[in-house]
Parts: sequence; structure tokens; C-alpha cells
Amino acid sequence: MHTEAVVVHTDGLCKSYDTINAVKSLDLSIKKNSIVGFLGPNGAGKTTTIKLLLGLTRPTGGSATVFGHDIVKDSIEIRKRVGYLAQDPCFYEYMTARETLRFVARFYFSGPQHAIEQRVTDTLTNIGLEHHADRPIRGFSTGERQRLGIGQACINSPDLLILDEPASSLDPMGRRDVLELLLELRQQTTVIYSTHILDDVQRVSDMVAILNRGQLVSFSPIEQLLSGNSGTVYSLVIKGDASQAQANVASQPWVSSIEVTSENGQTIWQVKVTDDKAAEEQLLTLAMSDGQMTVCEFKRKEYELEEAFMQILDSSDND
Repeated sequence: MHTEAVVVHTDGLCKSYDTINAVKSLDLSIKKNSIVGFLGPNGAGKTTTIKLLLGLTRPTGGSATVFGHDIVKDSIEIRKRVGYLAQDPCFYEYMTARETLRFVARFYFSGPQHAIEQRVTDTLTNIGLEHHADRPIRGFSTGERQRLGIGQACINSPDLLILDEPASSLDPMGRRDVLELLLELRQQTTVIYSTHILDDVQRVSDMVAILNRGQLVSFSPIEQLLSGNSGTVYSLVIKGDASQAQANVASQPWVSSIEVTSENGQTIWQVKVTDDKAAEEQLLTLAMSDGQMTVCEFKRKEYELEEAFMQILDSSDND
């Protein structure tokens, strides 16, 4: 991986509070223009990691860089290029959404007033608050506050956008809008976001980082997680006498196991294999070789993220 393509790099990053190890020896590299979902149970270290990267707390061990800048020595330079949404964003209640975004924008932009106003207007439209732009925030719903927090994080067109539970207070339509916004932002920025909503991670993330008890237990492309961490499995739905075909398949050196279940008069095989290429070329032919059965469905099994997530957590808890 080329250095210039890495936005965030950590090397043995640690954070302890008295006897609690919130983050333990974190090694992580996040590439430019990627969307990375941070997953983990409560207390796993997600928010602490975010605060370390932003310079909001100091590490007790290891090191990290953002845009090649040290998170301790160059924190101010880093923050100029980062947008951040805290888990529970706070606002001046008497201000309107437009006034809030205008206030934040002036920290980043020194250009003509009309350019700042255009940026504020565009942001209000992107977050769906254009019709509530001039209402005092004290009257906003929880979802509207969350949208405003996202707008505040994006107002400076950041090179890195860090969101802590960005969709936790949104209804399904609001969540959809946030996910679409993240996909659009990928073209010009890198996104790191923590969430407990696994469906959202599965829909938009390129990479998934899973933390448990302060440790990084998995950092993988989403496709790899959804293909299963316990080996490749092919699913076959069949009718007829499958005994001889099952024996033929089970005898292959690249087949490690066959799990057989019955449902609605059909037999379902879950065939775990060690050689994907051999399975793709031979498995279906072998299953149909004796002519005593019909294959109604044949596909490579894909896991739901929740299933893969729980498997990884269970494995890390048993280590």
C-alpha cells in the first residue's frame, strides 16, 4: 500500500484509564476514499479510537498519523481537514440551523460572504433541512438535530469525515438519506463511522473494523466478511434420492463436510469446501452424476453481516 493512499495509520496505539485498557495495541491502515464501518459492543473502544485520532484524548502508548501528521504533535493541522459528528451533538438552542452552519463555516472559510452562504444553503439541502433552516434549534426533533450534526461535520468539505453513530436517531427514510450521502461523499473524502446498525454497514462500507474489549479482532473488506470466516460453503436444494450423489461429493478431497437438512419435501445440502475453483468446476456435475436427483438451486452461501459479526466476537471471547 502506497503511503500517499493511506489516510489513517496506527501503530500499536493504546489508551488506558487507570486499570482499564480502552484501546489495546491498535494496528490499522485506512485508505483514501474508502468507507470504513467501526463495529463492536458497547465499551469495545470505538469512541475512544475516534477521540485519539482527533486529538481529543492522548494515547498512553503507540502512535498514529492522519494525512501523515502525528495525532499528538499535529492535532490542529489534522482537525482543519476533518469533519466530526459526536454521538450526542450539542448546539446553541437559540440559533437556527442556518446560523449554526454559518457560524461553523466561518472557522474554515475566509472567502467572500456569498460563497459561504452558498455552501450553507447547499449543505442544508443535502441534509434535508432546507425547509427548517430558519427555525430555532430548540424546536428540532432528535432526527433533525442528527441531520444538523451531519451537516456541521460536512460544512468544511473534509478530507476525512468521522461520524459516531450518525443514524442512531433517524427514521428509515433519514437513515437512507444518510447512507446515500455517505456514498456520494466517497468521491471526495474518506469516511469512518461507528454504528450498531449492521444493515447500514453492509450496504455502504468498503471495509469493516470490529473491536472487542479494546482490541481490533477483524479488519476486512465487506465482501470477505459476507463470504464467511469459517470457509466457503455452497448451498444446494435438491429433490429425489440423493444418497449416492452425497457419497460421491463427500469423497472429494476438497469437500470438508456436508450438512444435510430437509424442508418442505426438499433436501438442502450445505457443502463446505477448501478449494473454491474445484467446487465451481465439479460440485454441480458430481451432484447430478447418478441421475437419481434434481438440483433445484445451487449457489455459494453469503452470510449476513450480523452472523459474521457474532462469529468473530464469539471467537475473540474464547481466545
